[in-house]
Amino acid sequence: MPIVTLEFTQPLNASCEVGDTAYYVDMSTSEKSGFTINSTDPIEIGTIIEIADRLATPTVKVYSTLAGWGTTPTSFIFFSKDNKANLSSPLGYYASVKLVNDSTTEAEMHAVSMDIFTSSA
Repeated sequence: MPIVTLEFTQPLNASCEVGDTAYYVDMSTSEKSGFTINSTDPIEIGTIIEIADRLATPTVKVYSTLAGWGTTPTSFIFFSKDNKANLSSPLGYYASVKLVNDSTTEAEMHAVSMDIFTSSA
């Protein structure tokens, strides 16, 4: 598989790193509205294998799955993280809650809620 070199005129997103997957979509401007729109589904370019000079003229090398691919002035390039490496779950962790009413008068509880989130830290 070929190695594709992508050069950018703007700094890269700080979270872009080796091992991420690069994608692209072709963009076009609608004649009716004048807005830039996505004209195709995202297409995987490949896995990022090298990132050079993040600030001046960023260059990203991608181990490509596409043969004969090249960017166009309307290509929008973006990346995605590997969920296996960047998400964690609290396996083995749990919470225990005991609700007590110390009042001598009757009381009603209308709701109990909980919020959870994934953390890559």
